[in-house]
Amino acid sequence: MAAHRSRIVGIDQLAPLLGGSMRPYVNLDNAATAPVLRDVLDHVNQCLGWYASVHRGSGFKSQRTTLAYEQAREAVARFVGGRPGEHTVIFGKNATEAINKLSHRLPLTGDDVVLVSLLEHHSNDLPWRARARVAHIGADAQGRLDEDHYEHLLRQHAGRVKLVCVSGGSNVTGVMPPVHRLAVKAHGAGAQILVDAAQLAPHRRIDIGALDDPAHLDFVALSAHKMYAPFGTGALIGRRDVFELGEPEHRGGGTIDFVSTESVDWAAAPERDEAGTPNVLGVLALARAMQELDEIGFDAIAAHEAALCAHALERLSRVDGLRLYGDADPRHAADRLGVVAFNLDRHPHALVAAVLGAEFGIGVRNGCFCAQPYVSHLLGMSRDASQRYRKDIAGGDRSCLPGMVRASFGLYNSFEEIDMLVDALETIAHTDYLQRYEVEASSGSFTPRGHAPAAAASQQDGQPCTL
Repeated sequence: MAAHRSRIVGIDQLAPLLGGSMRPYVNLDNAATAPVLRDVLDHVNQCLGWYASVHRGSGFKSQRTTLAYEQAREAVARFVGGRPGEHTVIFGKNATEAINKLSHRLPLTGDDVVLVSLLEHHSNDLPWRARARVAHIGADAQGRLDEDHYEHLLRQHAGRVKLVCVSGGSNVTGVMPPVHRLAVKAHGAGAQILVDAAQLAPHRRIDIGALDDPAHLDFVALSAHKMYAPFGTGALIGRRDVFELGEPEHRGGGTIDFVSTESVDWAAAPERDEAGTPNVLGVLALARAMQELDEIGFDAIAAHEAALCAHALERLSRVDGLRLYGDADPRHAADRLGVVAFNLDRHPHALVAAVLGAEFGIGVRNGCFCAQPYVSHLLGMSRDASQRYRKDIAGGDRSCLPGMVRASFGLYNSFEEIDMLVDALETIAHTDYLQRYEVEASSGSFTPRGHAPAAAASQQDGQPCTL
């Protein structure tokens, strides 16, 4: 996949290091936000020439923008195998908003049960706690979903389970639950299933399936910013029949067929759930990114990222004092995403991430990755310990919070970048870094004394640090 590196915007961007030198930035934080594909950016720039309002405009630009917007909706549906008569695509800010939208639109009561896996990002957990009774599906020591516990919960709450919520791919361990097998069991119990595919969609083919297939997925949520598209938008792809009923949670322009001072007739799906002027450019970018991923080929993407992951697991396992979380067997790399979480003995996760950035120009992420229950489980944290950390946070002190360091790979990353990460970690493991790092208690972040690389680089480039 080396040929695709040139397709990444900013692939040669230099990062300032301690001591004043510069080095090409190594981005191993793709699970948070992927960089932009140049073809996607070029496409958006071309669209700007005829960018205008969508729907109900009589001018040429408005009509052309509307056509492109609705063609993008069709492209998103095709990307997950959606059927026009069975599914609809609703656009919003991101995958988080998509899941929140579904939580408001499903007819749930406080007595209904939603099964949420322990692997979930907070965005696929917290919205459901406000709408129904949530029961969490457990995970094993390697972070894999416990299917026996899942079946137990289906039996325990028989007749009351309305929805099963599961990640298509974990943003902590890269584990990919067998979503279609889980779907068969959910449908057999009279429930529907939502797959949070924000982490999965840039790396694996998704097939939502026909509604008469017991293995179909009822709802899929995904996000453009993880799919090499700028400007941020999200999509909820799911059952049209659900969104043809009920009232939207956001109300306003574009959501109605008729309004009087006494009554409202809501528009059909998907317009009913897209209030206001949409993020047209974000939607066009998402659709073009999907086209680019299809052209590159998911088999090729998966094979390359599995090779990267296997190489990383094999080399990281030999770093003194480094502990890997999840399935650390390189032979299983093809069965997981390229998301690797680890800790280094005697070195706080935030310190490791700070040194990697400041001294090696390597971007990773640290903390709990918006998946605190899952990370706590993987760390083996007791309830008492969790409550102590909760008190620390309430007191404004995050300096000792538990967490991990995460490196995550994209289609453009190279084996050389993995080696740079491992070499840097070996240096850090021997405390052979340049400068003293100070921790800010309120955030838990470490910074090298007297060094502000982002501000320094902005000034060096002649660009303002802030707007």
